[in-house]
Formats: sequence, structure tokens, C-alpha cells
Amino acid sequence: MKALVYGGPGQRSWAEVPDPAIVDPTDAIIRVDTVTICGTDLHILGGDVPTVAPGRVLGHEAVGTVTAVGPAVTTVAPGDRVLASCISACGRCRYCREGSYGQCRGGGGWILGHLVNGVQAEYARIPFADLSTYLLPAGVSDEAAVLLADILPTSYEVGVLNGRVRPGDTVAVVGTGPIGLAAIRTARLFSPGHIVAIDRADSRLEAAKRAGADLTLKPDQDPLAAIGRLTGGLGADVVIEAVGTPASFELCATLIRPGGHLANIGVHGKPATLHLEDLWIRNVTITTGLVDTSSTPTLLRMLAGGQLEVGDLITHRFPLDAMAEAYETFADPARSGALKVALSRA
Repeated sequence: MKALVYGGPGQRSWAEVPDPAIVDPTDAIIRVDTVTICGTDLHILGGDVPTVAPGRVLGHEAVGTVTAVGPAVTTVAPGDRVLASCISACGRCRYCREGSYGQCRGGGGWILGHLVNGVQAEYARIPFADLSTYLLPAGVSDEAAVLLADILPTSYEVGVLNGRVRPGDTVAVVGTGPIGLAAIRTARLFSPGHIVAIDRADSRLEAAKRAGADLTLKPDQDPLAAIGRLTGGLGADVVIEAVGTPASFELCATLIRPGGHLANIGVHGKPATLHLEDLWIRNVTITTGLVDTSSTPTLLRMLAGGQLEVGDLITHRFPLDAMAEAYETFADPARSGALKVALSRA
């Protein structure tokens, strides 16, 4: 079969690799029907995730059809249409029993496209299939469902829930790529008073308005003063970092009010300065996190019920074998205007 293979920093190829096979009794094999590319994949290619070894098949967001299951799998069967979660869960370790699947110590966590071969391929092995796949209702499209593999639960859990967004809050989202836009969408579920979106790109700020942002700003437009005008000088109740650079994190720390929450979602490849000399006295809570995907069943029900609109986050579509073109498009949003890309089997 063909798959997107990581060759080391800056190197990738759509290459022939062996077909996946059942290794453990809890495995399933899926035919990949729709897959997407994540900003984390770009971080891997940039050398920011050194735990990914050359030769690894990348990708951790897919919808597919089950073609085979191991003898211990009981919840899915060949022919089932499933969402493959970005997080694998053994279901037995302390963290899984607490619902913290992202920290699984039984061989799961974020392993697809990281520690084991991923889903940017024609077929993929899904470990711990009973807890790491979700049956899809007939009315949910592949393109909508694939956004629940990672960006929707990540933005909701690591951004909105960790940030403790409440009704009436002023929420600032720094970075309005796919994760930031999903954070805006899911923050709206809690009826905040204001959502302020901050980004450098006009196209992404326009997308933020469509997602529900009340005010859009560029970093050089003095967001601190603008948020101060909205809040009587206090600052934002919740700030969500959705970029993963030192500058974006440090901007977030200036925007938060005393007693507020700064929720970091971005994947950081470089150190950021934490100005504790300013923050220690302000009762600020800073959270980090890897998604657990414990919210995926809830989000899937909301999607099926029409309570969550996500389809417009996909801006570019490709056949599965156009992986190289899709990566080029996704990696250059200033030129392409890309948010999320979808690659589907013909």
C-alpha cells in the first residue's frame, strides 16, 4: 500500500510500505476513507517532536471502514464505518480508569503517527480498537467526522474546559488556525460575553468571525488595550493559546486578568519565557494538556444532532494519493488560505 512516510526533519514521501496486519488481539485494521493533516504533523516535519523516528507513517486523524479485527475486539466488526481517534487507550491503567486517555501508561496515548504507524495511508492498524474507535451514525459525513478525531476534542478539552469558560466571560483566542477556530466554536457553547480572536492573517480572522468571534485583531493592533476596553481594564477571563510559539504564549500572559485562566493548546518546539515576576501575585492559572478524547462521544452526539457545525473548517479537498500537494497547501496557509484539508479515497 501507499503511505506518507517521515524521513527525518523536512523529509516526507508518499511511498510504498507493507500492509498493516493484526499484531495484538485488541487491534483493528481499517481502510482509510478520509484523512486529514494536523499542525502537529508539521511540527514533526520541523523537527520539534524528536520521538518520531524516520520511517514512521504519519497521521492521527481518520475515518475508515473496518476490514479486520483481533479476537479480543467486541465493539466493532468488519464493514463498520468508524472514527479513528488520535488517542489510543488501553482502558486498564490508572490514567485510563480516570478518563485521562492521553496519559495512558498501558501502551496507548498519542501513539498513531508518533510511536506507531499512523493513518495517512491506504490502510491502518488501530490499537485498542474497542476504546479508540467510534461507530459513526449514517447521517454524519466523513469530512465532518474526521474533525472529531483531534481538533474538536482538543480545542474543547484542552482549551475551553481547561480554561473554565463560563457564561458572560471574555475569552481571547490567540491563533485562529483550525484549533483556534474550533476553540471559538466550542467556547460558544458556554455563552461567553465576548470572544476576541487574534491572528496575523486576514483570511483566518475572517474565518474567526464566521466561527463566532465578536472582535478580531492582529497582534500589532494593541489587543491588551482592546480587551481592556471590553472588561473595564481587567483583562480576559480566559485566554486560549492556539499557536505554539514563544511570542504567542507571552502575548497570552499579558492579556489575562487577575484570577483568570490561560489554557495552552499549542505544540511548543522552543522554550517560552514565563514572567513569574508579573504573574505570581495575580492568581493566574496556567494549564497545559494533551487531549484525552473523553469528550468525543458527546461531541459526536452533538454533531449528529445538528448542534455543532464544523464542515466549513475544511477548505481544500484532495484524492488520497495527492498527499504531497495536500501537505504543500496546508503548510502554506498565507498563500493557499487553507484551514483543514481533507483527503478521501476515490
